[in-house]
Amino acid sequence: AGVAAGGTYAEDTSTNDEVLLTARKIGQALRLNDEDLKDSTLVDIISTKKMDWATSYAKFFDQAALGCTAAENGTTVLYTSVYKAIRTTDSAVSYTADANYIASASGTAVTYANLSDTLSLAEVGDYWDPVDAITIAHPSFKAKLRGILDDQHRPIFVNGQGGDSGTPDTLFGYEIAWSLGARTHATNTSTPTGSPLLVVGNRNFLYKGMRSGPESAVAGADTGVGFLTDQAILKMRARRAFKVAHQKAFAVLEDIP
Repeated sequence: AGVAAGGTYAEDTSTNDEVLLTARKIGQALRLNDEDLKDSTLVDIISTKKMDWATSYAKFFDQAALGCTAAENGTTVLYTSVYKAIRTTDSAVSYTADANYIASASGTAVTYANLSDTLSLAEVGDYWDPVDAITIAHPSFKAKLRGILDDQHRPIFVNGQGGDSGTPDTLFGYEIAWSLGARTHATNTSTPTGSPLLVVGNRNFLYKGMRSGPESAVAGADTGVGFLTDQAILKMRARRAFKVAHQKAFAVLEDIP
């Protein structure tokens, strides 16, 4: 508020808020035959398995953070996803379910209006910042976006140039990233089967906590759990937290099959 010369400053009466991040464990164990480990001279089997796990882990975490449709329970649903948050009323922040949600018509292609309206929901919010704007979409949106033009017959989707070191892909001029985890599913999974999603908003309101990992441990076949089977046990894990800081910082477009 304005303050007159010599006047008294008005004091803010709003209360401080907080966002609680709870680290959840994501992991997997697998068995490796001791014969395979000892006979293989060309392939580092353990390193290969670690990379395989890392790929699945990345999709798993993205799906848990972006597209899970169920309520958080700490086991099969580790976090409240962006999708779930946008589709649930939260009186604490004066958000009404589906206020920032748009769905395409079932069985029809995503339209220019669908995309523009979704972006508009985020753009008019108090938490929008073009500098920190990010769109995250399932790769299936690429084919849908390539043929959509604006009123001047210009493409709204522009492929980036130069790979990771060059310019990013953009949608309506804003950076767009791609994730196979941007898809609905009732539980957390690295292989979601539901509707593809497009999420747009302020990246600073996606809170991720990195407690530990990714890390691995190996129990050899000569002792312990693998002694009677001649199998080594490879265990991989990470502890991560995730939270949508404010629903009004985001908008979601669901591509209904």
